[in-house]
Amino acid sequence: MNPYIQSLHPYPFEKLSDLLSDIKPNPEKELIKLTIGEPQHEAPKFVLDCLSQNLNGVSKYPLTKGDPALSESIAQWCKQRFSLSELNPKTQVIPVTGTREALFAITQTLIDSQGDDIIISPNPFYQIYEGAGILAGAQLHFLSSDAENNYQVNYRDVKDSIWEKCKIVFVCSPNNPSGSVMTLEEYEFLLKKANEFNFTLIADECYSEIYFDENNKPLGLLEACQKLGNQSYKNCLVFHSLSKRSNLPGLRSGFVAGDADILKAFLLYRTYQGCAMPPHHQKASILAWQDEEHVLQNRNLYRRKFSAVLDILSPVMQVSHPEASFYLWPKTELDDETFCRELYQQESVLVLPGRYLARTVNEFNPGEHHVRMALVAEEEQCTEAALRIRNFILTHSKNI
Repeated sequence: MNPYIQSLHPYPFEKLSDLLSDIKPNPEKELIKLTIGEPQHEAPKFVLDCLSQNLNGVSKYPLTKGDPALSESIAQWCKQRFSLSELNPKTQVIPVTGTREALFAITQTLIDSQGDDIIISPNPFYQIYEGAGILAGAQLHFLSSDAENNYQVNYRDVKDSIWEKCKIVFVCSPNNPSGSVMTLEEYEFLLKKANEFNFTLIADECYSEIYFDENNKPLGLLEACQKLGNQSYKNCLVFHSLSKRSNLPGLRSGFVAGDADILKAFLLYRTYQGCAMPPHHQKASILAWQDEEHVLQNRNLYRRKFSAVLDILSPVMQVSHPEASFYLWPKTELDDETFCRELYQQESVLVLPGRYLARTVNEFNPGEHHVRMALVAEEEQCTEAALRIRNFILTHSKNI
């Protein structure tokens, strides 16, 4: 058995289940879950129609590299969305079955399991970064982001002794859970370090299309590369998905794009991994990447929800509008686990304790006294949840 399996941490939702195992939600109120980042908006009908019309694709083995038409549609979308002058669909794009499996797989491709490789990760973070690193035999170096630094990650704090052993830097922009977005200056610093120390910069951009200002789209890593003169995207990969953008989490459809040399090795790894996307999923994905109207409608739904929820919560708790993504990351006066338990028990609303998304480093966990709220349900449910949270906070304040 892989000896590293015993080093894996329980997943956040497993911890949450344990936390709530001895209590029940208020039976007088319907349970509202704000825990999992699973989009609840309707999937585009034209995608569902395409799936049903192409089910005969199941009688064929799909290619690991995917249908060239899918890679071409992805490349065209990237060039339009991020103003890229070039992205070769044959060598710089690989369709994947969702970003989760691909983030795990790229780590196994890049890490030398016999060495002392280091992975740099934001903290809080998406737990796949850590799990993939542990199972590959790498060491994790966490960089905390909290309210004091406006939830940005300070990569300039990393010493050269860490950079020298670094093989991967994970960037999540827009960030899960804070919603912060990387700047061009931050990417410029990381690109210089990647060139100097020869590590791979991996940008998890699966929330890139959930933003609130049509004139201020989140910056992408490949876009930053082009602005900074890295036309070949050397040492850089981006990961995207249709899950959030198009409300298609069950389609398991995304892509990796960037450095052709890295992707050549990654394709070889994936050939043995056996994770090709089903043909009918590929055809539906082509249509999804080619359409922006449903994505704009999706953003408009989130805009309304965030506006309504923040109007309710801002007067009673420390919470701010994220730059992007569909999460709120408020600070809590109560301990975050206590906040979650008592809110669940009293108001039948479920949120995720922030500490479950982070690790304690130097006796500090940047997720403590935070909770994550995923505004993925319908507007009426999100608004009702916000009203209950407000009532919970006001009631608790009176009882102090």
